[in-house]
Amino acid sequence: MDNDKVIEALNKILEFELAGVVRYTHYSLMIFGYNRIPIVKWLRDQANESLTHANQAGEHITTLGGHPSLKIASLLETHKHAIHDILEESLQHEKTQVENFKTLLTLVTGHSIFLEEYARKMISDEETHISEVVKMLRKAA
Repeated sequence: MDNDKVIEALNKILEFELAGVVRYTHYSLMIFGYNRIPIVKWLRDQANESLTHANQAGEHITTLGGHPSLKIASLLETHKHAIHDILEESLQHEKTQVENFKTLLTLVTGHSIFLEEYARKMISDEETHISEVVKMLRKAA
């Protein structure tokens, strides 16, 4: 296993998770209207989960002898705060993170069951988020 490449992949994951904390916190502050309370709660739960995921990635980095990044992945401020727009942006963020975890999985497969299982679990979690966001974007019949 190439530790340097694995640490690099984990740092990218860490940076995306930290961006998720900022992104979802920002979104939660920009929700208005009748459904504000449950949507704000969901977004803040997503921000908290992103922080948990960032901590997990950071722990793996330090376990491998690496140094966790202080960077945050790019945050694009579109100034579009309609719920539909927020959900579309969230969907793209989650899809990118799935690809980041798939990269990690490719790097660790056959080398570390521990990191393989971590990557698989995170892919599953992110795909679950994607399916929830897709359902929220779907128009009621």
